[in-house]
Amino acid sequence: MKISSPEYPQFLASLKATIRERQYQALRAVNHELLALYLEIGEAIYRKQEELGWGKAVVETLAHDLQTEFPGRTGFSARNLWNMRDLYFSYRALPKLQPLVAEISWAKNLVILARCKDPLQASPAFPRCLPNPGNKRGTS
Repeated sequence: MKISSPEYPQFLASLKATIRERQYQALRAVNHELLALYLEIGEAIYRKQEELGWGKAVVETLAHDLQTEFPGRTGFSARNLWNMRDLYFSYRALPKLQPLVAEISWAKNLVILARCKDPLQASPAFPRCLPNPGNKRGTS
């Protein structure tokens, strides 16, 4: 069916823009919650290791148990749990940075952790620690 109204193309364009904007907002909200979850898990692991003297084995066991409980859900590998702990450990004393951490993707947070050994180095300029897309080697 074809609409011959001259207002229709603008109406359609407006709805498309609204849909795209809402999809982007939903993606940002999901990312924010995912990062909050990862920080919470990282903190829990860190605290148990500190309080109870748990070693590395707890992360391996936890990874297995979480993957069993949430089959098909990625993100609970031992390596990722260590990354969560490292993320919390890096920013635990810097509460002003934690909202910034939640604004960028998990992958970019991992790049920052790997490239900026001092969280204060990443502080006002997270992008400085991210790969430069213009550089074929991916370094800044």
